[in-house]
Amino acid sequence: MTTPSDDFPEGPRPVQPTLPPNLSGAPDSVALGSTLTTADSAFSAAPTSAVSAQAPQRVKVRGKLLKLMLWMAFANVAIFGIWGAVPGLLLPLQIQGIVGDGAKAGTLAVVATIGAFAAMIAQPIAGLVSDRTRSRFGRRAPWMVAGALLGGLSLIFMGASNGIVQLTVAWVMVQICYNFAQGPLSAILPDRVPSGARGTFSALSGLGLMVGALGGSIVGAMFAKNLQTGYFVFAGFALIVTVLFVVFNPDRSNKGEPKPPFDFATFIKTFWVSPRKHPDFFWGFTGRLLLYAGYFMVTGFQLYILQSYIGLGDQAVALVPVLSLISMVGTIITTLIGGPLSDKLGRRKVVVIVAGCVLALAMVFPLILPTVVGMMLFSFVSGLGFGAFQAVDTALMSEVLPSKDDFAKDLGVLNIAATLPQTLAPGIAGAIVVAFGNVYTPLFPIGIVIALLGAFAVLPIKSVR
Repeated sequence: MTTPSDDFPEGPRPVQPTLPPNLSGAPDSVALGSTLTTADSAFSAAPTSAVSAQAPQRVKVRGKLLKLMLWMAFANVAIFGIWGAVPGLLLPLQIQGIVGDGAKAGTLAVVATIGAFAAMIAQPIAGLVSDRTRSRFGRRAPWMVAGALLGGLSLIFMGASNGIVQLTVAWVMVQICYNFAQGPLSAILPDRVPSGARGTFSALSGLGLMVGALGGSIVGAMFAKNLQTGYFVFAGFALIVTVLFVVFNPDRSNKGEPKPPFDFATFIKTFWVSPRKHPDFFWGFTGRLLLYAGYFMVTGFQLYILQSYIGLGDQAVALVPVLSLISMVGTIITTLIGGPLSDKLGRRKVVVIVAGCVLALAMVFPLILPTVVGMMLFSFVSGLGFGAFQAVDTALMSEVLPSKDDFAKDLGVLNIAATLPQTLAPGIAGAIVVAFGNVYTPLFPIGIVIALLGAFAVLPIKSVR
């Protein structure tokens, strides 16, 4: 039983006995007056074999929980600013400067693919390690700070690279280090946020993600002629924000808790969640993977599309921040609406499906209108679709995790579906362009099909409405 406090003025609140040890300090805004059962638990990761899902318990967002949400959004701005600036703009420009226009698409495909596999491996390992970390600062904070520090040094090394091999090594180091920060950071949601507030938390987190990704491309364009300075700025900003996040949102010490043993079998199992035992997790993973892939096949290759498909040449760099601002407007609109709406309705899947359909529709515009106007329409409508998706998807995914004891590990596996397309999509796009004789048109119909498949992949999920 808890004791009365300022955070729980109405007195003691029964505690769900199956909560993992590190979750005993629930946020101060959990609704009072009822016993937490498995179905309405603030941390109901929902057994994925459930026949039907229940609406999440309503939660008032205030106090420590509100502060955590705002800082989470800010942290995502810092981390995803890197993913918005580097693979979509700074890295392509650096590769173009090294190999020239003729080989840029194929080279980017190779570098992006290698980096994608590094990211795919790094994040689940980071989650697994942080789940088993015992320190006075909790499980996540040490890895978040270390990842941001080493990732920053890797970015600086990347900026100093003047050859493709050196650049590839640096990009792999960036992927590994920042995924060691991002993986534990993503576990904050199931660690500390009640189910009834996860839509709102996801909305603010997703808003930070999109503002970071789009803002990163805007700021990155400012350093198009001074890449080294750009890498240094993004590295420093991410490190400062991560440290401040840990300082202002401290986790409780778990130093004295038993530490689960690590063995090679556990390491291998990190990368596998049985679709038969956890079908909802499988469908959530598949939907996210496909929808992200469809979206980032176009946006991750945006610079080269503007240069060659639209025909802007060297003027393309100046248009990138304009398109990002347009997309950000659409993202903000649907992000702020989608997450809270899903909490109020108690439904997640319908928002995800509609968002995916809107995203697919956006790709029609540049296909039939290969002009700057077509790309502007794509940017705004895709912002609407991806913003709504991002606002709700994280909340949905947090409720289909297979285990309550390995949140970060499972999220690490799940986040492969987000990280892999972002880093691999430019490579896939490059391979498609090369296969079709340096023609960019096929990217859009392929992206439409993939996005629609991702949208409807969530339909079979049973444990979330």
